[in-house]
Parts: sequence; structure tokens; C-alpha cells
Amino acid sequence: MISITVTAIVFGVVFFAELPDKTALAGLVLGTRYRASYVFAGVAAAFLLHVVLAVAAGSVLTLLPQQLVHALTGVLFLGGAAMLLLKKDEEEEEIRKPADQSFWKVAGTGFMLILVAEFGDLTQIMTANLAARYDDPVSVGLGAVLGLWAVAGLGIVGGKALMKRVPLRLITQIAALLMLALGAWSLYEAVTG
Repeated sequence: MISITVTAIVFGVVFFAELPDKTALAGLVLGTRYRASYVFAGVAAAFLLHVVLAVAAGSVLTLLPQQLVHALTGVLFLGGAAMLLLKKDEEEEEIRKPADQSFWKVAGTGFMLILVAEFGDLTQIMTANLAARYDDPVSVGLGAVLGLWAVAGLGIVGGKALMKRVPLRLITQIAALLMLALGAWSLYEAVTG
């Protein structure tokens, strides 16, 4: 059974954490150079693979004692919030334009870019933490993949307009606040049992 609450929480956390990430900017760059649907297909497939790996890792963590899992996820969330608050704004990375604009070339470029750039990324680690915290792999996986796909879609289609209206620093601060709240709550649960 899918929990709408867990899915919504995970979606929000992952969405706001991924918005200021370099892969959202890379999606923006790819979307301005290639057919958006081709780019999205490749990016979406890579994000789905990352979420499956993260949820599997998080599900393994549920085998540990619950207080230890709460303490571990609390510390990791606080560390993630600190990383978001302390990171400097990143410049767009140069993405080579393939000579062949076919579906497989463009989707493959998007897939490989996200596959490499997101491996071990903050949102993948957060997804594993959330899977361990909620012990609901389907709801967590659904929320995470929808959050990542939403950011990818925004980056590919409307990233330039969003960045003109909402400062990147504000998006980063919102994501950090969400992570601080989840970290504090997890540590509270670890202490109170």
C-alpha cells in the first residue's frame, strides 16, 4: 500500500534538494540544445536507476535496531543540510553536443550524464536515509523518483524562467531547512526511543 504522506514528504525533500544541484543545471543545458522529450527520457531512466539503488540500500538499513537507524539518518540529514548551506554556487559544466541528434544518442547522453553525476550524490543518500526511516520502499521510491523527474522536467523545459523568478540561494535554503527538520526529528526519535 502506498502512503501518500510518505510519498509527499519524500517528494518535497528530494525536489528541493535537487533543484540547486548541478544536474538540474545540466538538464537545463541539454534541454536548450536538444529535443526535450529525448533528454527527459534519458535523464528519467538514470534517476529511476539511482532511486532503485538508494531504496535498496536504505531497506538494508532497516535491519538495524530502530534507534540506531534514527540516529544515523539524523546525523546524515544534518550533514546534508550543512553541505547545502556551505556549498558554493556551481557554474554550468560544458556538455558536448553529439553530432547525431537521434533519440538514442540524445537520451544516452542524458542518461550517462545523470548516471555518473548523481552516483553517491546528496539526493541518492537522502533517498536511502528516507527508505531506512520510513521502512516503506515503494512510497519512498515513488516520492523520490517523482521529485527527481519534476526537477529534471523543470530544468529541461523551464529552468531559465524559474531561475529568473526564484533565487537559487533561496531554493538551497529551503532544502537545507527541510533536511534540518528531518535530522532533528530523527535524532529526537533516537533519544526518546
